[in-house]
Amino acid sequence: MTAEIHHRDLSSAAAQSLAASGVVAIDTEAMGLKHGRDRLCVVQLSGGDGQAHLVTLDGLGHKAPNLVGLLTDQKVLKLFPFARFDVAALYSYFAVVPAPIYCTKIASRLARTFTQHHSLRTLCRDLLSVDLDKQQQTTDWGALPLTAEQVTYAASDVLHLHALREKLDAILAREGRAGLAQACFEFLPHRALLDARGFEEDIFEH
Repeated sequence: MTAEIHHRDLSSAAAQSLAASGVVAIDTEAMGLKHGRDRLCVVQLSGGDGQAHLVTLDGLGHKAPNLVGLLTDQKVLKLFPFARFDVAALYSYFAVVPAPIYCTKIASRLARTFTQHHSLRTLCRDLLSVDLDKQQQTTDWGALPLTAEQVTYAASDVLHLHALREKLDAILAREGRAGLAQACFEFLPHRALLDARGFEEDIFEH
């Protein structure tokens, strides 16, 4: 595993390399879980080649054109471990909606109905026999530079998403739910925008 740190924006070379992969794994780290209050601090990306790219953000509202261009490139599929949160976080910071997207949590909820456990750590353990260390999850991601432990943690969150997608897609196809999953992925940006605008409750609930 290798990780490259980029401050404020992806380098042009990294953005081009990731776009060329066609499928980019993305995760985010923030100061907390409330959009609008807790700012985005780190965006992690991987093209599935064992290389992670970490973009650190200092909260000064930089536009990050290379990163934003990748997020909005319709030819590049974005893999998220929890797209509802990550898409809302990216929208709150950059005012763009990543698309098209794939979410391993939603894919697992549709494919693995025999369990209520769909976190990235659980999926890596159950499907890939990989045990992720989550000790750094609640550290201060706004403090720069990142520690070596934070870098390792952040990188690990995107390095397995391509393999997870392959495993989950096989189950979805086997159970005849691939089309349903795709419909959910297409709706997810709208659900994330509701969160970003304060509608976190289930507006479809009776």
